[in-house]
Amino acid sequence: MILPVILAGGSGTRLWPLSRALYPKQLISLVDRHTMLQNTILRLDGLDGAQHPMVICNDEYRFMVAEQLRQIDIRADSIILEPVGRNTAPALAVAAIRALEKGDDPVLLILPADHHIQFTDRFQHILKAGVEHALAGRLITFGIIPQKPETGYGYIKMGAPLPSTTSDPSCVTIAAFVEKPDHETAKRYVASKDYCWNSGMFMFKASRVLEEMQAFVPDMVAACRLAITAGKSDLDFFRLDEAAFSACPSDSIDYAVMEKTDNGAMLPMAAGWNDLGSWEALWQVGEKDEQDNVVKGDVVLQDVGDSYLHAESRLLAAVGLKDHIVVETSDAVMISPRDRVQDVKGLVDRLKSGNREETRTHKRSYRPWGTVDQLVAGNRFQVNRITVKPGGALSLQKHFNRSEHWIVVRGSALVTRADDQFVLKEDSSAYISAGVAHRLENPGKIPLELIEVQTGGYIGDDDIDRLEDIYGRHRKAE
Repeated sequence: MILPVILAGGSGTRLWPLSRALYPKQLISLVDRHTMLQNTILRLDGLDGAQHPMVICNDEYRFMVAEQLRQIDIRADSIILEPVGRNTAPALAVAAIRALEKGDDPVLLILPADHHIQFTDRFQHILKAGVEHALAGRLITFGIIPQKPETGYGYIKMGAPLPSTTSDPSCVTIAAFVEKPDHETAKRYVASKDYCWNSGMFMFKASRVLEEMQAFVPDMVAACRLAITAGKSDLDFFRLDEAAFSACPSDSIDYAVMEKTDNGAMLPMAAGWNDLGSWEALWQVGEKDEQDNVVKGDVVLQDVGDSYLHAESRLLAAVGLKDHIVVETSDAVMISPRDRVQDVKGLVDRLKSGNREETRTHKRSYRPWGTVDQLVAGNRFQVNRITVKPGGALSLQKHFNRSEHWIVVRGSALVTRADDQFVLKEDSSAYISAGVAHRLENPGKIPLELIEVQTGGYIGDDDIDRLEDIYGRHRKAE
């Protein structure tokens, strides 16, 4: 049995302004209509022995992760919520402990949720080869056969070949892990054909990796066990105990185990892998027009070549550009030469130092019941477009500093206002005074869309006092 463990907790800053702290790249559709998380799971379809995935993410992503799994009809084995980030080793310890608690000892397949793989058939072929070695007690990592010198990845030096009974005898021992090199060193690595890129994908039996972690990082294992024992189920999620997990040492599985164990092995992989860690990477994998441009959204070009142009919310028009990245969202525009995209991280750091909200969230925010799009904001007012999915319900809540006016534009709304309950149809409206308990629900079979006008002295999201909530959220807004 193969238990896929999907690591979905990271936040990519190099793909700003699309990727943000509360809406990272693994939850975004970057290559096709599916998100990176969805594609990570969908490419396992047809893999012999693969079970429902275990997903590990942070608390802020939980409802988006659950909704994206629902959209592709995937039922998770479990969704485990990390209260704080502690790198990959504690996450894998938690996955192994939870898997063994169920009485099984599956082969864990560890996959970051933000990788792109072009050739699924080759990918699955290599995974099948890895199972044999994992069942024999090996700790497998998958190395990417490099196509060019790359300074943004760590490297793994290949050791001696390992015997295999499968048709793919390419599994080798690990001679060394190497930090990210400079360009000249990377050129030597690629020319030697003795090195692979470190992909961050792994495969091993749950009991085997836990044995190794117990030997090398026993304090980490103990903290993870305590975080599970003191954790609790919450709807479809399992929350690790915050105090115990916060006390857990932070480390990667590479440093904690793979660089120390005598049982590590590597399977080289050539399956069109890309971690999509920059806008340049998206240009590389994107479908190009006759001028080698990758274009997304409403874009009109004149004399533009070798560029990536992405429009989210309005017309993007460009003249005379070459080798550039232009990305437009409803609240930000980012422009960079293609050879400077690694500097986007520094740009985001500068924005963070100025406490710019654009680094954290988009104008569209995702809730367990649907979405909120901020349309206009001004002094003492804000206008939102609210979409509530069928069966969705906002919390029963009240605000102390603002009033709300709802106008239904599509679908029907069941409104609770103090002791009254009534249905609003299209082109009808309701007014909610400050201090009045209220709830909005969608009893229909199509999405409910409405315009919300908020007015008052303070309209921040923290002016929400939740009285009841079917999604188990805290009394104050989250």
